[in-house]
Amino acid sequence: MEIRKHRDGGTLTVEVEGRLDTVTSKLLEDALKEELTETDGLVLDFEKLDYISSAGLRTLLVYQKALEARGGLRIIHADENIKEVFEITGFINILKVE
Repeated sequence: MEIRKHRDGGTLTVEVEGRLDTVTSKLLEDALKEELTETDGLVLDFEKLDYISSAGLRTLLVYQKALEARGGLRIIHADENIKEVFEITGFINILKVE
């Protein structure tokens, strides 16, 4: 998995490429943890995300709750397979998916 971060003021945009699974979700958590205190909003760009597991979903939920009062979490450019996972699991009702 590759992670690229860009900051625009208080908003952090993170591009995630590859698989977000049991092994790689910890890498994403570590990358976000460093910048969470300075972040008012988080945008996850999933344009190049191929797969998400339940461990990846858990990571998203943790950061959605942590940022809920400070601008929240948005997911952009998710493909139809990733969106289908969000729909099946009910995460489509929890996360802001654009």
